[in-house]
Amino acid sequence: MIFLSSCNLHNSGQDNAQDQIENNPLHISQPAPARDPAQAGAIARAVQKVGPSVVGITTTHVREDEFWDDSVIEGIGSGFIVSSDGYILTNDHVAVSLDAEIVVILKNGDELKGKVLWTDPTLDLAVIKVDETGLPAAELGDSSQLVVGDPVIAIGTPLGLQFQHTTTAGIISALDRTVEVGTERGQNFMEDLIQTDASINPGNSGGPLVNIQGQIIGINTVKVASAEGIGFAIPINAAKPVIQHFLEEGEFITPYIGVVGYDKEIAHYYKQTDGLADGVYVVNIDPRGPAYKSGIRKDDIITRVGGKPVTKMLELRTAIYSYHVGDQVRVTVMRDNKEMEFTLTLEKSPVSASK
Repeated sequence: MIFLSSCNLHNSGQDNAQDQIENNPLHISQPAPARDPAQAGAIARAVQKVGPSVVGITTTHVREDEFWDDSVIEGIGSGFIVSSDGYILTNDHVAVSLDAEIVVILKNGDELKGKVLWTDPTLDLAVIKVDETGLPAAELGDSSQLVVGDPVIAIGTPLGLQFQHTTTAGIISALDRTVEVGTERGQNFMEDLIQTDASINPGNSGGPLVNIQGQIIGINTVKVASAEGIGFAIPINAAKPVIQHFLEEGEFITPYIGVVGYDKEIAHYYKQTDGLADGVYVVNIDPRGPAYKSGIRKDDIITRVGGKPVTKMLELRTAIYSYHVGDQVRVTVMRDNKEMEFTLTLEKSPVSASK
C-alpha cells in the first residue's frame, strides 16, 4: 500500500460538526433517483471498449540486504497495452526494477512473460514488453482537455488476481494536484496529478483511468490511505512521448536537465505574493546538471522549451522527453523581469533506467 505522507486530513472543526449532527433532529431523505440510463450505457460501452487492453501484472524481485539474508518480494499490479506488438504501460512501483520477473495476465486469462524495458521513479512510470502480436491496444485520450466533474472509470486488479478487471466509476475531483509520496527510494513529489473519487485500491496501480469515450486519460498511481474517494492518476500526456519513442525506435533513454520546479499556483504559496508570471519556477537545481551548466539558476522562471510555452512541470517534462539524450535544446527563462535564453545539452537521467 502506498501512503501519501503529505496529506494531513485533520479537521479542527470536526468536534463541533459532530455536536451539530448529534443535536439536530433526524431527517429522512427521499430515495435517490435512478441513475441516468444514458450515462450508465456510456460507462458500459467505455468499459467494453478498453477492457481487453487492461492487464494484471505479477512481479517477483530479490531485495538485497547488507546485514540480513536477501528476501524475495512478490507484488501485484495493473497495466494496459499501448501497442498491438506488446508494449505495456504501468507504474514504476509496480515494475519495481529492470531485473524483476514479470508475468502479464491478459483478460482472457493467458499468461505472458514480460520484461521491464524502462522505469522512471520521478514520474512513477514504467514500460513492459511481452513477445506477442495482435494484442488489443488501448486508445489514448488527451489529458489536457479534462474538466473537473468529468465522469471517469478506473479498471484494475485491486487486492489480488481474484478481483482482476474490477471496474469503478466516479468523477474528476480536481486537476494539477501535487502530493508527496513515500517510496522505497525515499520521498518523491508528484506534480500535476488528476484527483478522482473513483475507487483506487492496492493492485489498481498502473491501471487506466478512462473517460466516457473509452479513451485512457490517466494512469492510476496512489490514494490517500486514510480516506475513501481520494485517489490520483498520472495524466496520460506525460507518458505519450515515452510511448512514441518506443513505438518508433524500440527504446527510450530518459533525458535530464536537472531542475525541480513548481508552477505559479504552487509557487504562490511559497513566495506569498500575487501576480506571478506563468512558467515553471526553479526551486532546486543540480549543480552538475545540464541546466546549471548552461547558466540557468535557482529562482529562474522557465517559460519556453524549444520555443514552445511551458507553464508547469508536466509540460516541461513532456517537452524534454520529446528529445533525445545529447540533443541541444533552447530554454527561455525570466530572471529579474528580463527574458534570457540558454542552450543546454541533454544528459541521461541518473534516476531512470532502461534496457
